[in-house]
Order: sequence, then structure tokens, then C-alpha cells
Amino acid sequence: MKNKSYLTEPLVSVIVNCHNGEKFLKECLDSVVNQTYKKWELIFWDNFSKDSSKEIFMQYNEKRFKYFHADKFTSLYTARNLALRKASGDFISFLDTDDFWFEKKLEKQLKVFNHNRNLGIVYSNYYYYFNKSKIKKVINKKMPTGKITQQLLKHYNIGGILTALCRRDLFKKKIFENNYEIIGDFDFFLNVSNFTYFGCVQEPLATYRLHGENTSLKKLDLQIKELEYWLDQNKDIYLKNNYSLNGVFINLQSLKIKKCFLDGNKYRGLIEIFKFPLTIKKLKFLLIFFVPKRKTQTFFNW
Repeated sequence: MKNKSYLTEPLVSVIVNCHNGEKFLKECLDSVVNQTYKKWELIFWDNFSKDSSKEIFMQYNEKRFKYFHADKFTSLYTARNLALRKASGDFISFLDTDDFWFEKKLEKQLKVFNHNRNLGIVYSNYYYYFNKSKIKKVINKKMPTGKITQQLLKHYNIGGILTALCRRDLFKKKIFENNYEIIGDFDFFLNVSNFTYFGCVQEPLATYRLHGENTSLKKLDLQIKELEYWLDQNKDIYLKNNYSLNGVFINLQSLKIKKCFLDGNKYRGLIEIFKFPLTIKKLKFLLIFFVPKRKTQTFFNW
């Protein structure tokens, strides 16, 4: 009997978690409606919004749209886990309300799955879009495929969950950790990389919008604390299995440097820079010492 995951047109569940996402919601939803691959459902998890998000959603006369309203506000990853229970698809994808896809995203990713049935996840390159300047840039030049645990530890290439298309079966083994608010994607993909293969479409298929209100930017101190907690909980396991964690430690140090400069504490930032390994990135950090505070965020983005 043929596995239903290999049907010609499997159902894709698109999970959109929304908390007061009215500002960019229409562009997000339009990017799903405009997909060239048509067999999908959209699970809209309204995480106790107080703005007009529901009204915008209800303007769509689309039978594939399914609306769910949370009884109370929850963390992002609790919301994603709750939305997963409502999904019926053979494949699962995630799209936050301030991001959007290109129209052939699902079509191109499903073709990769069809060519390799061992894959559990297919992701892609994507753009950073600077909403204020209207400038966009590609995130990665070349991204890894196959068993990519060590590559993810060295450099977290996946970046945004917005590009990942996942087999539903993965979530029987692993769901999101509710205790994270920022690094839940990082934790999830590293966990599943231990038992599944990754495929990749190297071209950009989605856009991550930077608009100044992104949680990862506003809560940099929390991101640092979560990554420190992750290392405390996981470093012994990965080291025992002969993985290098140097990349994670470098990322953590980079976040600490970034926080110092964004807080206007240049001299503390300089002390943190001298703890950094001698790389081109260290030279870049040294340059930022001479950048005016008002331009610091722009410098880090580039």
C-alpha cells in the first residue's frame, strides 16, 4: 500500500500564529492564497488578539481557511503546539503574520520530497526585508542538506521557521518546547536533525520582515538567557556524541556584544569583543565601536 505522504497531491497544513498581527496580515495571507500548489489548509491560531486581525481574516471567502481563537494568551511555542492539534495535513509548515512566501514555495519544496523519500524536512533560502528602507538581502549563499546536526551547531542556517516544510510524522517524536519564547525553532530543528534528513531549495522562497518590533530584537536579553539555558541542558549530550559546540558559544558571545552596543554600553561591548575568537567577524565588531548609536541596529543587520 502506498504511503499517503507520497501521494501526488498531499495536503499541506499552513499554521499561522497571530497575536495582534493586523499590520502585515493581508500580505501574509495573500502569499498563501497565491500558492501555485493548491492542496493546502490554513490553520489560523488567533492567540488572543485585541486588534482587527480576526476581521481581516474573515474578509477572505476561502473554504481552506480555518479559524481558531485561544481562550487566553499563551507563549508562541505553546500556541504552535495547540495549532498543530488542529492540522490535518501530511505536511506541516509555519508562517508568522509579518512574513510572506513566494508563490512557488510549496510546489518547489514538494518536488524535492518526491525525489527523496527519506527527507523529513525541506527548507529554503530566504530574504531579510528591511521594512523601513525597503531593502532586502539574501541570507545564505549555500545551505547544508542530509544529516546536518553539526552544521546547525556551527551555524544555524535554517534561520526562520517560515521556510521549513515538515513531514507530519516528525511531530509524533518531537514538538516545540513550551518554556522557550525565542529559540524554540533552534531547539526543535536541532532535535529532529538527530533522526531525520534535511533537503533544501537553495533559492529564496520566503521573506522575513524586519520592522523593529520583532521579538528576537526586542527581547535580546531573553534570547541570551534561553541560549545559556539550552547549553546548560544540552551541552553534555552533544559533547558526548562528539559534536562541537563552538558555533553555539560564538553565537552566544555575538548576542552579548550586540546587546552591549544596542544598550549604548560601548566599553562593556569592547571587553566582550576581546573574548571573541580572532575572525573577520571580530574585526567587524571592532568597527562598530566607531559607529554612532543611532546606526548600531542597521550595522548589525548588515
